[in-house]
Amino acid sequence: MQLYLPIAELPLNLFLLLGMGGAIGFISGMFGVGGGFLLTPLLIFVGVPAPVAVATSSVHIAASSVTGALNYWRRNALDVKLGSVLVSGGLVGTVLGVIFFNQMRRLGHLDLVITLSYVTLLMSVGCLMFVESIGAMIDTRRGRSVALRSPGEHRWYERLPFPMRFHRSKMSTSVIPLIALGVVIGFIGTVLGIGGGFLVVPALIYLFRVPTSVVVGTSLFQILVTMLVATFLHATVSQAVDVLLALTLVVGGVIGAQFGARAGQGLRGEHFRLLLALLILLVGIRFAFDIIADPNDRYSINATELER
Repeated sequence: MQLYLPIAELPLNLFLLLGMGGAIGFISGMFGVGGGFLLTPLLIFVGVPAPVAVATSSVHIAASSVTGALNYWRRNALDVKLGSVLVSGGLVGTVLGVIFFNQMRRLGHLDLVITLSYVTLLMSVGCLMFVESIGAMIDTRRGRSVALRSPGEHRWYERLPFPMRFHRSKMSTSVIPLIALGVVIGFIGTVLGIGGGFLVVPALIYLFRVPTSVVVGTSLFQILVTMLVATFLHATVSQAVDVLLALTLVVGGVIGAQFGARAGQGLRGEHFRLLLALLILLVGIRFAFDIIADPNDRYSINATELER
């Protein structure tokens, strides 16, 4: 059954989109990563223009994050205080991201920016997480104690001004690096059509030593708020949100997120990080292949707006 998408200007199979939304929703609920780092590439791979894929993904990410965040909140596995600090920076980054997105779109460089950014981010983050998680699994099998934070340990950026205590996450740190992290995640998430969870989850685990059990729910909370704002800005400023495509993906995503949240609770910390690293690496490799491989169309014509 073909569904014509008015903004993307192409027909796609309805069941393909529902299945895609359900799979991404499951991953979102399981890993707390929003799923955009998979959804946006998948939409591009099936022919959706990059600007539409990025803008529309924000709708699906926000909708999937609602059910996942509520699930973790009911289980007391969400640090609202930490999430609110991240959101304060994320909103600034989101606004800056929309401005940059529209500027690159006017210049005709948006597709290149998205492709190169995905390859760089996914490959670097995925490799680092893969190496660390394998090392943690080896240490666990050998009976070594694996601790993300030693008692009383504080890194230099945690000792900056404006300290704050986060009881749910069992840490005390300056809010400056957390706000900076939120700005970066909000900017990248808006430009690339991702929730930023595949960056914020490793950052909270490895840089701030937040327990894995709290990270997922907190990440989903931050993703939810920033993606709602990104959706509004993309719809009103960029005008690239395909509502029909978004609604179809949301139907599958909301259902999949419920099952993913339940599955994520049963994962051990090192197994959680290994699976997430493999997912990130696979998408990065797929984008890298597109850069190396010969294009189907060697020549293309694009309209570029010129300022008078």
